[in-house]
Amino acid sequence: MLRAIAAPKDSLRAPMRTELISIETDTVPLDGALYHPDESQVRGAILLFHGNVMNFYSGMLRFLPPALTALGFVCLAFNRRSHDILATYDSRAAVGGAFQLVSRDIRDNQIAATWLARQGFPNPIVIGHSNGGMLATQHVCDHPDTPGLVLLSAHRGGKIDEVLSGGTRGNGMMTEDRHLAFKAEAERLVEEGRGHTLMVMPGWWYVVTAETYLDRISNMPNVVANASRITCPVLYVRGDKEVPSQYPAEEFRAAAAGPCDVSIIPDCDHYYRGRSDAVTAVVTGWLQKLPLRKLS
Repeated sequence: MLRAIAAPKDSLRAPMRTELISIETDTVPLDGALYHPDESQVRGAILLFHGNVMNFYSGMLRFLPPALTALGFVCLAFNRRSHDILATYDSRAAVGGAFQLVSRDIRDNQIAATWLARQGFPNPIVIGHSNGGMLATQHVCDHPDTPGLVLLSAHRGGKIDEVLSGGTRGNGMMTEDRHLAFKAEAERLVEEGRGHTLMVMPGWWYVVTAETYLDRISNMPNVVANASRITCPVLYVRGDKEVPSQYPAEEFRAAAAGPCDVSIIPDCDHYYRGRSDAVTAVVTGWLQKLPLRKLS
């Protein structure tokens, strides 16, 4: 076990135990960390879903666990097989986010949840950032006993092919107004049996396979549509520098089948740079209000 002790100036943080873990799949494992409250009584568990091409040791998966364990939650932060843009594991074969598939991401979240259930936590709270938040809505739809959901700048998701094909220009995301040509090239490569060919993407996330691009524009869960199937309490957080149409907190709240709180963090971007303490305070304050009986 590794021991991480947060700065004493923050009353929400406390000593925690960190266990590096590896969860088997049919290909490469899901590596991550299981964080344990060091002294406080365990109140429940939380699954943490990272954003697109991020990983278990960056962003909210890095800064939230000390505060969450201080509240008594065991936290599982893990890499989906689509972590980072490109990586290697046990050979020179490339893996990572450039090769991601939505169905595999959903499966990875399920594998992690099953592993956590075997540790004694069958119904964890779910917290997801960005792409991880979009995936989290699908996970909760598939696991209706989830006691609570926190969406941190969850993007809209859904089928974006129709939007891009209609000539709507993005804001630096994916292929911008080059979508039609990029899609045609991706389709040609897939038809030739070369779907794993890497293509340089004009926008975020810079490089992608032909197969992944076509999957991405067609198969993402729709966050607002999923809201009507989610009955557990939800907190949706967005930075005030983020575009509401892409991170639709208010639309989600209007469509939600259960209670939904929205918090807009001032002077805050998508990655919460310089505002992690504010995000942590909002999340922990909301979690403290959840009924204990919901968290067993």
